[in-house]
Amino acid sequence: MDFSLTKEEQLIQKTAKEFCDTVVVPIAEQIDETNEVPEEVLQGMRDLGFFGINAPEAYGGGGASYMSYLVALEQFSKASSGVGMIISVNNIGQGILNHFGTEDQKKKYLPKIISGEEIFSFAFTEPGTGSDPKQLATTATKEGDHYVLNGTKRFITNTGYQGPLVVVAKETSTGKATAFIVDKFQEGYSLSESWSKIGMHGGPLYDVYLNNLEVPEENMLGELGQGMWVLKIAMVHGKIGVVGVNIGVALAAREEAYVYAKSKMHRGEPISDKFEHIRLTLADIEMRYNYAKWVACHYAWALENIKDDTQLVKYAAMAKVTVTEAGVDIARMAMSIIGSYGLMKDYKIARLWGDAIMGAQVEGTAPTLKVLASNILIQEN
Repeated sequence: MDFSLTKEEQLIQKTAKEFCDTVVVPIAEQIDETNEVPEEVLQGMRDLGFFGINAPEAYGGGGASYMSYLVALEQFSKASSGVGMIISVNNIGQGILNHFGTEDQKKKYLPKIISGEEIFSFAFTEPGTGSDPKQLATTATKEGDHYVLNGTKRFITNTGYQGPLVVVAKETSTGKATAFIVDKFQEGYSLSESWSKIGMHGGPLYDVYLNNLEVPEENMLGELGQGMWVLKIAMVHGKIGVVGVNIGVALAAREEAYVYAKSKMHRGEPISDKFEHIRLTLADIEMRYNYAKWVACHYAWALENIKDDTQLVKYAAMAKVTVTEAGVDIARMAMSIIGSYGLMKDYKIARLWGDAIMGAQVEGTAPTLKVLASNILIQEN
């Protein structure tokens, strides 16, 4: 497989890097401290089309490749993982609405989330049941020509922004998981205070409270009882985002390790020149980054070339585990080079350590995703 970037992909990567270097990097510490991405950053991304890089052109998207999306997201997340999170979750909406949505739903919702005028959210996880689909507590009850939703969703990204929210709930007449498109901030929709996270600041997480919230019947996404497939396709489109965000974090940690090793002096020599164990650690970092980047690129390739949804679920699970675990390893090794200074928030590696740990835990832990992938692999072999 040739993962060389096309001219278009190189241009998108270059544009993302230049935007981040001039707009995001100078305020990255502010984003980390406030847990907010300023409006001028979001508007800049809208102006450059970064909310819809690989979305369908028919609805206003860029129509670029998943590789374009991956390399752009890497640059955004290298600068600020919170910025990357916002784009990543928004992209889930484009994937599942395009996959399951009716033409009316696509026309109503896709143009606005592709342009970034509105920002998408996806709500599945719950306080008491985590991400176990068999224990969904949020309910959807049919009343006339609409459904009434009740329940609480936990750790949901982008819910403070205006736009659509896809909720997976238990339809009470059948007991089956079913997905619905909810317009945020309507009557019956409210939020908790944002959670105080260890990392990935700038992409706040909230609990979402649904209290007798009414959803028109035509806002069902997919068919009755198809909620688990909506979740799986959300995972397929979400994991390329998680992979892109965490490759960006890994790249930033790699960079911090090199900068420190080459600038930190010991008796007149840079520690990169003087100590063999520093050079060996840098080599280990490079190997882990290259390995993770290859897996990320392979997954982007799979999304372009493989049409079997089950295969994509398998690749999504494996790519997420591989890349996020590599990110943790790279951040840890960079921390070992920087040493005690890395424990100080004055040093960027402290922020990146929190980001890396977050990446390994969100959107499916390693054991859960390995079980999912192994179930498919066992059937294949």
